[in-house]
Amino acid sequence: MKTAKAVPTDLELELLNVIWQRGQATVREVFQDLLKKRKIAYTTVLTMMGVLEHKGHLRKTAGERAYVYVPTQPRDQVVERMVDEFVGRVFDGAAKPLLVHLVGDRTIRAEDLDEIEKLVQARRKKQSWRGHK
Repeated sequence: MKTAKAVPTDLELELLNVIWQRGQATVREVFQDLLKKRKIAYTTVLTMMGVLEHKGHLRKTAGERAYVYVPTQPRDQVVERMVDEFVGRVFDGAAKPLLVHLVGDRTIRAEDLDEIEKLVQARRKKQSWRGHK
């Protein structure tokens, strides 16, 4: 199997999101789902799904009437790789400046800050628990 090294482009991610939601999909199904949101050509979807397969993000099997595509990795693994690549490229690999920026953003909702605070507290407990082993 080919390895998915490059993070997906915006359009590739859009296609992958449809397939992750469905679990598997044909080109026509992805095309029809995307068409509900925006104008896109069938041939573009067909080409991009071939690119995603070539890059190792999708695997296809012969279905009754068309190829059926499945993602080779769960969404959270791809997102993690994308975030790591972004932090590496924009913040020289340091997560702190990204977190400071996100928490300082005036558009962040109070509920989101509460959730972030709970996640940080849970992480601290986990780290201190590991330290006592």
